[in-house]
Amino acid sequence: MFARAVSRHFLRPSALPIARPAIPTSFTLSALQRRFLSDETRQAIDKAVKSAPVVLFMKGTPETPQCGFSRASIQVLGMQGVDPNKFAAFNVLEDPELRQGIKEYSDWPTIPQLYVDKEFVGGCDIIISMHQSGELAKLLEEKQVLASPEATESSETKQE
Repeated sequence: MFARAVSRHFLRPSALPIARPAIPTSFTLSALQRRFLSDETRQAIDKAVKSAPVVLFMKGTPETPQCGFSRASIQVLGMQGVDPNKFAAFNVLEDPELRQGIKEYSDWPTIPQLYVDKEFVGGCDIIISMHQSGELAKLLEEKQVLASPEATESSETKQE
């Protein structure tokens, strides 16, 4: 409803009243979008974010990523040595409400999205940048979400 009214005014400027109300500078489209995130979807995302210390909302699964950005994010987390027991991934392609809702929840327009210790970290570009600078390794170590060297060695031995 609001979007139609605004569109109509922009299409026909002569229809605008002479005295226009001031729009606060803090007014953003994302504030409007957040209103459309249902309580049910917000609660489901809250639960998902709290389900593990490291959570990735992605396209596809860690075994079969469905986009290059999701694949790159999974590869970085693997190179960093994130403990699989402290990691959860959610496939946004399985649920359109989740796919749109996570964007509104984080106020971040793209997927994948990484959360560490219930805090939003960023998308693929941020993950890669933090990986390259060493910030991601430091964060993951501080949050104690890395696999122990013994666990890594035993899993490598099983694969051989």
